[in-house]
This record gives sequence, C-alpha cells and structure tokens, in this order.
Amino acid sequence: MRESSRRTKRKIRWSKLYTFSCFRPPNADPDPIKSLIGRPGFSRVVFCNKPHLHRMKPHKYPTNYVSTTKYNVVTFLPRSLFEQFRRVANLYFLLAAVLSLTSLSPFTPPSLIIPLVFVVGISMLKEAVEDWHRFLQDLDVNSRVVKTHIGEGVFVEKPWQQVSVGDVVRVQKDQYFPSDLLLLSSSYEDGVCYVETMNLDGETNLKAKRCVEATLGLNEDDTMSKFEATIYCEDPNPNLYSFVGNLEFQNESHPLCPAQVLLRDSKLRNTEYIYGAVIFTGPDTKAVRNSMKSPSKRSRIERKMDHVIYVLFSMLVLISLVTSIASALLVSSQMTSWWYLRLQDEDPFFSPSKPVLSAIMQFIRALVLYGYLIPISLYVSIEVVKVLQAVLINKDIQMFDEATCQSVRARTSNLNEELGQVSIILSDKTGTLTCNQMEFRKCSIAGVSYGGDLNEVDLAASHRMNSDMVACRSSVDESDATSQSIEICEISADNIGTQMGYIGASEYLGSPNLKNLKIPDAHREYSIKGFNFRDDRLMNGRWTCNSNVYDITMFFRVMALCHTGIPIEDDQADKLKFEAESPEEVAFLITSQEFGFQFCKRTQSVMVLKEFDPDLGSIVKREYKLLNLLEFSSSRKRMSVIVSTEDGQIFLLCKGADSIIFERLADNGRSYQEATSLHLSCYAEDGFRTLAFAYRRVERADYEHWNSIFMKAKTTVGPERDELLESASEMIEKDMILLGVAAVEDKLQKGVPECIDKLAQGGLKIWLLTGDKKETAINIGVSSFQVAKKALVSQIKSFSQEINEEHNKHMPFALVVDGQALEIALRSDVKDQFLQLAVECASVICCRVSPKQKALITRLVKEFTGKTTLAIGDGANDVGMIQEADIGVGISGMEGMQAVMASDFSLPQFRFLERLLMVHGHWCYNRISKMILYFIYKNIVFGLTLFYYEFYTSFSGQVLYDDWYMTAFNVLLTSLPVISLGVLEQDVPSDVCHQFPALYKQGQRGICFSWKRIIGWILNGAVASLIIFLSTIHALSTVAFLGKGKVADIAHLGTITYTCVIWTVNCQIALIISHFTWIQHLFIWGSILLWYIFLLAYGALPPSYSHTGFQVLTEAIGGAPSFWIITLLVVVASLLPYFIYMVLQRTFYPLDDHVIQEMKHCKKDIFDKPMWLREQRNSKRTTQVGFSARVDVKIHHLKEAIQQRGESIYKSFTNSPIYRTLRSSPLFQ
Repeated sequence: MRESSRRTKRKIRWSKLYTFSCFRPPNADPDPIKSLIGRPGFSRVVFCNKPHLHRMKPHKYPTNYVSTTKYNVVTFLPRSLFEQFRRVANLYFLLAAVLSLTSLSPFTPPSLIIPLVFVVGISMLKEAVEDWHRFLQDLDVNSRVVKTHIGEGVFVEKPWQQVSVGDVVRVQKDQYFPSDLLLLSSSYEDGVCYVETMNLDGETNLKAKRCVEATLGLNEDDTMSKFEATIYCEDPNPNLYSFVGNLEFQNESHPLCPAQVLLRDSKLRNTEYIYGAVIFTGPDTKAVRNSMKSPSKRSRIERKMDHVIYVLFSMLVLISLVTSIASALLVSSQMTSWWYLRLQDEDPFFSPSKPVLSAIMQFIRALVLYGYLIPISLYVSIEVVKVLQAVLINKDIQMFDEATCQSVRARTSNLNEELGQVSIILSDKTGTLTCNQMEFRKCSIAGVSYGGDLNEVDLAASHRMNSDMVACRSSVDESDATSQSIEICEISADNIGTQMGYIGASEYLGSPNLKNLKIPDAHREYSIKGFNFRDDRLMNGRWTCNSNVYDITMFFRVMALCHTGIPIEDDQADKLKFEAESPEEVAFLITSQEFGFQFCKRTQSVMVLKEFDPDLGSIVKREYKLLNLLEFSSSRKRMSVIVSTEDGQIFLLCKGADSIIFERLADNGRSYQEATSLHLSCYAEDGFRTLAFAYRRVERADYEHWNSIFMKAKTTVGPERDELLESASEMIEKDMILLGVAAVEDKLQKGVPECIDKLAQGGLKIWLLTGDKKETAINIGVSSFQVAKKALVSQIKSFSQEINEEHNKHMPFALVVDGQALEIALRSDVKDQFLQLAVECASVICCRVSPKQKALITRLVKEFTGKTTLAIGDGANDVGMIQEADIGVGISGMEGMQAVMASDFSLPQFRFLERLLMVHGHWCYNRISKMILYFIYKNIVFGLTLFYYEFYTSFSGQVLYDDWYMTAFNVLLTSLPVISLGVLEQDVPSDVCHQFPALYKQGQRGICFSWKRIIGWILNGAVASLIIFLSTIHALSTVAFLGKGKVADIAHLGTITYTCVIWTVNCQIALIISHFTWIQHLFIWGSILLWYIFLLAYGALPPSYSHTGFQVLTEAIGGAPSFWIITLLVVVASLLPYFIYMVLQRTFYPLDDHVIQEMKHCKKDIFDKPMWLREQRNSKRTTQVGFSARVDVKIHHLKEAIQQRGESIYKSFTNSPIYRTLRSSPLFQ
C-alpha cells in the first residue's frame, strides 16, 4: 500500500496542474542573464560533480563548517584577556600588581598578584566552558550526514562539514539541505519538489521548486556517474529571494532562477528525494549570510558598574591626593623638627628638600594602599553567582516541558539580571507563538454557525461578571436599610451559554443555540490532530438531518476537492493522512474526512472521494475529473478547481478570502451573505483565519469556450502571461453561489495568551516580527491577545493623521507594517518618525520581513529607545535579531537548533518566558543589585579605615592591618555570605511574582540599582567606617588595654578594628537579606567564626611568618574583656544608621515589595483574602493589550447587551395594556 502510494505521487505531473508563475519558465531569453555573468557580483563558477577543482585557487571556496562560537584555539587567550581587562577594576589591579614588584607598594607581591590571577582565571574558565558548550552544539549540526556522490554512481554518507562546492548530494524526505543547492531532479518525474522554509522566512506553507528541463533525467544514482556541468552565478549574498545564474550542460546554456535553488536550513517535504549540486557552502550560504557572529553582550548593570568603579576610583584618587599633599606639607614643615625620625634626603618618601617628589611617591603608594576601596573580588563573585543562578534556572522544574522532555537552558550567565529589566519583546510567530499546525474550529454553512466552543475570553468574562454582580448586590443590601428587593442578572460558567443567548449576544459566541451546548475545557487536548471542532448538530452524521443538507454537502465537497493535497497511508485502516502545500489544506482534508468526505486518491486527471450520500444513507466512492486548477497566490487570494462529475456536470469549486469571494457572487448566490458576514466578524474577533467557500455550475459549452482562452493564455511565453491568465480566471470565477466560511486556528502554543497578558501587565511591550503575510500576522496578534481588532492601524502612510486625530490615553493603537513599507520607513530621513510612532503604539506587527530586517529593527529599537530588548524566535531566520537584541531567546522547537545555538537562553515553549522574566529575571536583578551595593559598602567600610588611620600616623603610609588580613578580607572572610545573597535571595516568593506583575517594573525603572541607592550605600559605608575607627581608637587610646597598665599597640588596634569590620559587614548583610535559608545562616555566622579560627591558626605560626599576628588572640586581645565589649558596642553603633533609615522608609515610603513582604508576614493572603486580592488588582497595570484587555472588552459588550435587554423589557412592559390598566387602577392613585 505504502509503495503504491509513493508510485502514485511520483506519476503526477504537477506542472500540468499549476497555472501561474511558480512553474513558469524562468526566462525565455538567457541573454540578459549572460550579460551579468562575469561582472562584479556575478563571478562565481561551480564545477558540478568535480569538487576537487575547488580545492585550489581561483575557485577555492570556504568549507561547509559553520561556527557560532565566540572563540577558537588561537583567539581565546587574547580575546578573553581583552574581555577581562576592559573591566576597569581588573585593569586597576593589574597596575597595582605590577607596582607590587617595586618598592612603591606597601604590600608584598603575592598579596596582590594571587587574588588577581584567581579572579581573572575563574572568569576566563567560565567563558571557556560556555563557549565549549556552543562548540558541541555546532558539532552536532556539522556532523549531520547527507548522501554525497563520490564517483561511479556511488553515494556515501558524509558529514555536512565535509560537503564541498560542486558535490552532488541526495537529500531524503524530511531532511534539511546541508548547503545551498541547485535542484537537478526529484522523485517526481517532472522535477518538482516541495520545500519548507520555516527556518528562513517563518512561512509554514510549502514552496514548490522545479529543476530545469535538461536535468530531468538525472533521477537515479547511476545517472550521476557521467554528469558534468558548470554553473556561472552570482556571488554569495544574503538575499533569500533572488538568484541569477546559468547552467552550462551538454553544450547548452540554461538560465537559472530562485525556483531551482534549495537553501540551507530549509527542509524537503512531500518529496521522497532530490538530487542537487552544491553551489554555496558554510559562510557563503544565504542562511548564514543572514546571521551574524555571536556578539559579546554585557548587561546594563555591568555597564553601570563600570561607572560605579569610576566613582570609587575617583574617591581613591581624591584621598590619595589628600594623603600625598598632607604628607608633603608635614615633611617640609614639621617633620624636620622631629629629631627622632632622622629624615634623610635619600629617602624619596620623606625627603625634606624634595617635597614634590615625596608627594608623588606617597601618591603612588596611597593608590595601592587604598586599593581595597575597589573590590577586586566583585567581578569573580558575580561570575560565580551568575553561574549558580543559571544552574537554578536550568533546574527549575516548573520550566520543564514534559511533552518534549526539555527544560529552560541558560546558555550564557552574563545576562541573568538583564532578564529583570526587559521593556520590549520582539517575537517571531511561527514556532514561537504557534505550534506550526492548523486546527479546524468553526464554520458557517447556509447562514448557520457551527462549533460553539467558548474560548478563554468568554469563560473569564463570565467569571468576572458573576463576581462583580455578587459584589454589587452585597454592597446594595448592606447599605439599604429599607431592604429593597433588587434583581440582578447573574452570569456564571454553568449557564453562560443560555444567558448569553438570552441577552442577544450570541453573535459573540458563534451560535444561536448555545443553550444546547456544553462548555468545554479551554485547554482540552483533542485526539484528532488538525480537528478541534465540537457541535452535535453536525457531528456523527447528524448534518444529514438538516434542512439545508444540499448546501452542507456541497460545502464539504468543496473542502475535499479544492486543494493540492496528497493522501498517504495512516496507521488506522479507515483513516488517511494528508500532505499539502499549506497546513490549512491539511486541516480541511482532515475535517472533510471526519464529516464523511474522504479524499482517498489522486491521479493526473482524477480525484476520488469516498463521500456519504444522504439519499442513500451510505458511503459512496465517486470520481471527479480534474479539468483545471487555478492555484492560490498572494495577489489572487483564492483558489479554484474545475471538476466534472460522473454524470457529466461541470462545477467550479472555489475557496478564498471572504472579500474576494463576496465580490464574485451571483445575485442569487448571496442568500447567506449577511448572516455569514456576522459570523465572520465573530470568528475574526476570536483570532481565527477564515476562508469562504463558493461554487458555480458551468454549462459545458461555456466551459469549452473558456478553456480554449485559458489554454492559449497558459501556453503564452512572455511578461504578459500572468495578465492573460488572470483575465481568463476572472471570466470563470464569477456568478458563484456562497456556501459559507470555515474558520481555522493557527494553533497557539499552550499558555501563550496568558503569558502575553502577564507580560503586558508587567509593563512589557511586544512586537511581532514575522515572515508571514499580513493577514496571518494580524490574526495571530488577535488570537494571542496582543491587540484588539479595532486597535489596528492598517498602513504606515497614515500614521500622523491617525495619531493626531484619535490617539489618547484610552485608545490603544497597533502598528501593522509589511517588509516593503519597512524598507522605506527605516531610511535615515524617516527612521526617527517611524520609530517614535512605533514606540507610542500599544503593539507593533511587522509582516513579510526578511531576517536582515528583523535584525535591523531590533538594533534600531534598542538604540532609539535605550531600553532593554529581548528577541525570541525558533528558526534560522531569527538568528540575526536574537544576536542583535540585548537578550536573545531561542525556542528549542521543531525548526532545528540554529536559533538555540545563537541564543543566550533557550526555552522549550513560549509560555516559560513569563516565569523566566517575572520570577527569575526579577530575582536575579534584585540579587545582583543588592550584591553589588553590598560589595561597595563592605569595601568602603574596610578601605576608609586605612585612610582614617593615616591621620594618626602623619600620612606616612603606615598599614593598619597585616598583609594576610588584607588578602583574606575579600577572598575568605566576606565572600561566601555575598555569594549566598546573590544566589538565594528572594524579596518575594515565586507565586507572588506572578500575582503581582507590577513588581517587575522595579527592574524596568532601575530602582534597585539607581544612583540614589549607590550614593546612599557609599555614604552608609563611609559613616560605618568612621564610627568603627573612631570608636575603637578612642576606646583603646585612653585607657590601659591589658594588665599592668599595658596599652594597645598597632597590632592590637589593627586586629580589634578588623574584628569590628568583619562583624559589621556580616551583620549588615543579615539586615539586607529578606529570605533566609540555613545556607545563609551558615555562611554569615560561619564567616565570623572563620575569622577567629584564622586568627588562631595564623597566630600559631612562627613569628617569621605571622609577624605582628603571633599569638595575638590567645595571649593579647582574647583575654581582655574590653575587646569583646568594644566589638559589641561598635557593631551596634555602626549598624544603627541603616536600621533607622529602613524603619523610616518602610513606615513612610514603602516600596511595593516592602508592602507585600509585610502582608505575607502577617499572612494576609490566608486570613484577609479580599485585601490580598484587592492589592493584586491594584498591582496589575491597566493594559491595552493582552488577555485581560480582551476580557474587559467582552464584559463591556455583555453589560451593554444586558442593559439594552433590560431597557427593552421595561419598554415592552410599560407599553403593554396590562401596565396601562394597572396604572389606571385606584390602587396606584
């Protein structure tokens, strides 16, 4: 059966069925093409079946290896070092490490060089690991195999990366093309093949390709043994839709056009195999030319952190200047009288005769001494934290897709916090928002709408209205002392169909008999792929009992015959599967099969149906002779077939856009037009794609006359051919009778509407960039609830007038623009005006855009708005915009791995973007912001104590702390708590992030890492360090520290001050943390304990190693009660300013997260549910797009309908005789 089906498909000469330009000879005159060959841009020469000739110049071309990595073996070291030392802090510490090798440094070389090597080494290792993963993914693609001719008609499997220009390859059905190929032949005898270009232009419909006539015979392996030809063509370029070239074969020249070229990353469909000659490989292919090299991306916080480092470096320079100037003044004026110092002119640091030189030397020394103001471990700590954050993202079970067994993957950890600052999302459509499959949902036949399934909007509106009505009635009852009886119409999910039918709103739901229908689960999965239709009036053969049975029969007959599909065998005996040029046709064939009209066979001139005959009550096999096929095109917007029945009747069966079909109806064929138009508006409101069905009975004489004209037009060669064919089709496609319309849904991925709605509530704008036609893009925009239908602005040329006349705060606008208009709009003279308009619109839909245009739009939006952009797509056509955006997200769906390999994050489904941004993005932004601010604080606390000590040492450059204390501060004693803060901190739980989308706007506005907060933490650190130093030095200098009147020396003072610093900074991080785990407690209090362990271990070393730290804890400070008392009091005093500030802020100026934290702490979400829900509603931004906006519109319509119905009932009652009689009764006097 299967082999028979394949033979049937191969026998069909599709070129005889098709009419218009997709199979027109590319050019009857090759001379214009010849005139281009050899000129600049048209110099490529390909020797088919002779790849060895392309291993040497001048015809040596790149290999087919494609790489998306940032580094290779040669470039890794210099490029990664450049990446590390373009960070200001690392550059400073490199200078300090060099100075440590000289006498200018107050520290030993190991104490500065070891931390720098550690920090830079960890960062480089992280970059290497991430790029290694990219390399492995590249290896997976480059290792795909394709059958390649090696001579004598023998084909062997070769990896893609070994395919060379000139190779002849054999590609099987459902395989991707390894490079750009010239089609030589296919499994069909006339050289036709079908190609899916979803990866390139986002279109789901199949493209028909056809080889040149001269190579039709090269359809077997053996025929390739003697094949030799030469291709002269254009040079590599990114244009997907053009190709100019000549094929020199058997001493003849054949012109080539895009119809003969198969592009890399497109897929062979509906064709058993093809033979092709490789024209372009690797970086020369059009798909790769449309992509870009992986850029080095840095988050906004990291870029802003550079400016913070500049501020800290300015502080460093300032206090170094103070130190050097003060030292020079003291050396030249006062120190000369201090005889015990015995200053010598030979000492450059203290030369009385050369104060300027002394100032310079002290300045350099101070730059190194106060270097701890700039946190050397900040970058490496951030790198470690980001890697751990990425691990948590990857391990999030709530972002695991069971259907594909894939989870979210953070392919780079550099941009975790950027996820919390996104303002604009630029999304692809096919495979990103949709599932790449069509479903039949509703239909209108003979003026009656079928398929009454309620969508999510209807159900949500019913629940909202029921809740609102109950609340309204309760408030009235409680406030009205007279206990008046007020009857209010309630609409609940149980009786929504009946109530909506009653109030006259059935046009919004698609059926006048909703009371007989059950409400489905909105997310129910149906067992039949492509058929998601439920209506008892048509299902299970009940349509045969309808009074309009003939119209219904013709409707399903048109559905089963007007297409270009092919039946193939299914696993079920009585069911067939179908393949066609478009997914709509597949859905229609499945639908007609479900209703008893099974398309089971196709030959060159005959189409066979197994159809249910209502008169006979049984299945009848009927043959329809296919006379002509007028195929669908973007300009015609319709498709027709002319068939002859077994009894000789001729019918024209047509389907197409409703506006096109309605124009071509006969006067007696418009019986159902008005009702059908109402149903169309309903279907469009639900976001469905609609096609109208019509037919016409043609007299044989009329057909023969028309066919002679049509055949003459079809055989015409020249530019007038399309015009003649269009004129001929207009002659026959008229006076038709309308049957109805069918509504199909380009099925959205699960959770897409809810995800977009939540993102919109969080303040994100969504742009839809797709290669599909405008109608498709608009329908998806509506069905995914990005826009309301009335909000669309159809053309860019009228934007100024539209905005000026109608734009206001309550009127949402959506901008719809196609690729050609975009080409003009993005020119420099009008670019700013276009972008200004686009930013003002609630949503933007760009259709028919090329991959290059997607990348250009992304770059311009990023530069014009200055806001964080996120691009999400799933195909090779999305790689450019994914790489150009601040954050690139790839969908690991059905379109290969190109988008994933170029992305920063990969998702199995679009719906996971909500959690990735609203939860992990918000958390990461909050964590990294707190982490950096805390780093600034602790280093200022530590570094400024060194500066304050200089006032007591006459600015001599004396170091307060031991060298190893200095080294241990950032690396050992304060590193783990800050890492736990950056990895585990949660200002609110994940479920609260979803419930309160307004929290996400903190990242968009940059609240957590604003300059106000940065300066505040710098001041907090300066105050805390001042309190620590003054408290300790005054407490120790006025009284004896040890027994027998011994006072504290520099070792004691330094150790006690250091202890206070360690306690203060670790207790400060405890005040910052909102979400404690045992890990944070272990790291915070463990770090303090580690300091005492370090003191014991370091003090136990011989004096030659421990220096002033020898037995300092056990024999000196540990036994002094004042040491412990000073530590306690100083820590409390240093933390008091921050504590007072937090009390005041949370009391009088609380932020959103502060309010929610207190509500959660008081368990308001459990004990005061109404308050919790009210705060949720207040948190949600009033959106003009998204699911909630559509629900609001639906509720508005329903309430209007209820009000109108009530007024109508009231008027009817007041005008009735009964009412007039009652009014005249004495009882009412």
